[in-house]
Amino acid sequence: MFTGIVEELGEVAAIETRGDSARLRLRGPLVSDGAAHGDSIAVNGVCLTVTDTGDGTFSADVMAETLKRSSLGALTPGSRVNLERPMALGGRLGGHLVQGHVDGTGTVLAREPAEHWELVTVSLPAELSRYVVDKGSITVDGVSLTVVEAGEDRFTISLIPTTLELTTLGVKQPGDPVNLEVDVIAKYVERMVTR
Repeated sequence: MFTGIVEELGEVAAIETRGDSARLRLRGPLVSDGAAHGDSIAVNGVCLTVTDTGDGTFSADVMAETLKRSSLGALTPGSRVNLERPMALGGRLGGHLVQGHVDGTGTVLAREPAEHWELVTVSLPAELSRYVVDKGSITVDGVSLTVVEAGEDRFTISLIPTTLELTTLGVKQPGDPVNLEVDVIAKYVERMVTR
């Protein structure tokens, strides 16, 4: 379980394509320090399993389903990525409950800069729109955010200076893909109500 509070802005060091899968080598000295084989690290909001570590990097395998459902397949060496280790039991929940199970992808549609923050509009797949509400939580590329306004096919978020500086959302431009994870509580409530 994650919180959506990005710990480190990392970088893709290498990508090894393996047919219907890939192995990523990611540079992130903070999150890889003390990481071991089998540990989880969220990469742009996708929970990946560490296969090995060394020299401030870690490797993780990405299967076809993850490549299909997320934007990780669009990464190239040098791409910046948001990194977060799992929340320790008893730790503070600074964002919201994030599983690292991406529900789909959206596209940055527009950025409206203000003096110290930006309003960003992101496309929303139709099958996810019922889970996104004004002032609700959503995870965008692993970042826990509050929805400003929810529409049928898009939503807006406000990015504060810290988010702009310390995550990939500070440089994402219109047309760029982003990973989306809706609030898991909304999915559970829907399931309970419809059964």
